[in-house]
Order: sequence, then structure tokens, then C-alpha cells
Amino acid sequence: MSELTFEMEEHHSELGRVEISPEVIEVIASIAASDVEGVASMRGNFATGVAERFGKKAHNKGVKVELGDEGIIVSVYVIMKFGVSIPEVAQGIQDQIRQGLKSMTALEASEINIFVVGVQFDTKEKPLEAPEAY
Repeated sequence: MSELTFEMEEHHSELGRVEISPEVIEVIASIAASDVEGVASMRGNFATGVAERFGKKAHNKGVKVELGDEGIIVSVYVIMKFGVSIPEVAQGIQDQIRQGLKSMTALEASEINIFVVGVQFDTKEKPLEAPEAY
């Protein structure tokens, strides 16, 4: 697997260039999405779940970054709180991620796709989730 990096176009200097790995973008997007009111949690994969059980915090949980023909594509997998307006929360997630990426990296995502994979109720039960599809 080849390592993808994104070059910050606006920050060239005589000292060299700055490259940002996709993992950094995933962390920024995950933290930004988690901070939006109405998001119960981020959806990780099996490896993320195993790592968390051993005490390792996965800051990029629930986010996948791809470099497409049109630019950076960010896919976010979230579990929403029951009773929230899903379109409003999804718009908030997109806005927070776009703002976070712009302010921290000067990069703009061409797409920020939100996948609602579950709903969490106020009880202490496990959230109702859709089967893993990614």
C-alpha cells in the first residue's frame, strides 16, 4: 500500500514543503465530528475496537480519507443520538470538518460524506447499529 500525502499548496517557502498524511486529516475530522451536538459516537472498525480494549485511543475512529480525481474525499461514520434532526446534525458535522481542515491544514475537502450507521437511545443499552458496510 502506497502512502498518500497531501501537499499544502499555500505554504511553500524557501525552507521546503509541508506534507500532511491522511491519518492527520482523519484525526482532525474525527475530533471535529465528535464535537458536534447530536453525535453520540463515531463508528470504528474491528481493529479499532480491539485497540481500544487494550487502552489505545483511536482518534481517527469513524473517518476514512481518500484522494479522488476531484480532491480529498472524507467519509464519516457516526452514531447519532435519538431524537436529533439527522440532516441538521449532518450539516453541522460537514461544517465543523470543513472549518477544522481549513484552519489547521489550509486544505479543502471536495466531499464530506456523512454515513449515519446507528442511533443511540438515552438508556444504558448498546446503540442500535446497522451492519458494518465499509
